Amino acid sequence: MNRIDLEGRRAVITGGARGIGLATAARMIDSGARVILWDVDGAAIDAAVASLGDPASGTVVDLTDEIAVEAAATAALADGAVDILVNNAGITGGNGKTWELDPAIWRRTLAVNLVGPYLTARALVPAMIAAGYGRIVNVASIAGKEGNPNASHYSASKAGLIGLTKSLGKELAGAGVLVNCVTPAAARTAIFDQMSQEHIDYMLSKIPMNRFVEPAEIAALIVWLSSQDCSFSTGAVFDISGARAVY
Repeated sequence: MNRIDLEGRRAVITGGARGIGLATAARMIDSGARVILWDVDGAAIDAAVASLGDPASGTVVDLTDEIAVEAAATAALADGAVDILVNNAGITGGNGKTWELDPAIWRRTLAVNLVGPYLTARALVPAMIAAGYGRIVNVASIAGKEGNPNASHYSASKAGLIGLTKSLGKELAGAGVLVNCVTPAAARTAIFDQMSQEHIDYMLSKIPMNRFVEPAEIAALIVWLSSQDCSFSTGAVFDISGARAVY
């Protein structure tokens, strides 16, 4: 495994207690960073921090709660600069035809997957601007490019996250703060528990490499985008879909 240099950096990773977030935390620690996991599940945070060791800490945060996010950001910044923000937390909201989905589920999916990253950026970007350095990586999805059937709420939220990435990247282009997103194909994580088997089979059928992406593979891309080696890409969308996407 190649070592990407994040020596001395501090990162906030949302949804960091499991799946892609936990894999990213482990890779960042291997790269020399300290990580702060923001997650709504306190027990999962405790388990993740115990497995990662001293370079990791965690905070229970409801990412849809503006006051909670601001408090978590204030606490993180009190201990030093936050150089990296990875907006990884997300839910699928289950599956169903657009006209059959409960409006409350639609709103909740957008709140977690799109409003949450806006709130975290709002809370942490000013300090990055003041420091003249920062890296933000948003974990979107191939669904945000293509629009998966029976997942309009999830697809719309991830398309919105791609748009947020582009807007924020352009706003910060001269500030030393780079903002990019990744658009993975599905990874077999606990989020599959929120999907029907029919939908899982549909997603796999669309991937020419005929397998799901591994969380560690996504983590490797996220960590590079979080490093100084990524120096001239911002507002960009990085595909990691096993050739599913053709643009």
